[in-house]
Amino acid sequence: MRLILNVIWLVLCGFWMSILWALAGVVMCLLIITIPFGLQAFKIANYVLWPFGRTIVKRHDAGAASLIGNVIWIVLVGWELAIGHLAAAILLAITIIGLPLAAANLKLIPISLVPFGREIVPTRAEGIAA
Repeated sequence: MRLILNVIWLVLCGFWMSILWALAGVVMCLLIITIPFGLQAFKIANYVLWPFGRTIVKRHDAGAASLIGNVIWIVLVGWELAIGHLAAAILLAITIIGLPLAAANLKLIPISLVPFGREIVPTRAEGIAA
């Protein structure tokens, strides 16, 4: 089932949303100071390309640097990516087959706004994240 959902996701919105995340990563890497932001965008672009079977969990060792990074992220590119996921969710919710994909896009909105202090893990290892 995950394979089918991932393939449908890839065709309908995963490819395009991954391009947006990668574009945000490229822009962040062009500015030398924001390279950590670009690396985080590339990680999430990979996740957005093939999300089913993986999840994002909060890291317990994230501190003040993650908080500061998240505030800067929201101002620079976070809100644009969140709007992209919201628009994709609205368009996918029009069809019955798109409803689970719309729900997945809605789950990506918080990650679009605050990506630091999060880690991508396989779904079955969700409680094991360090």
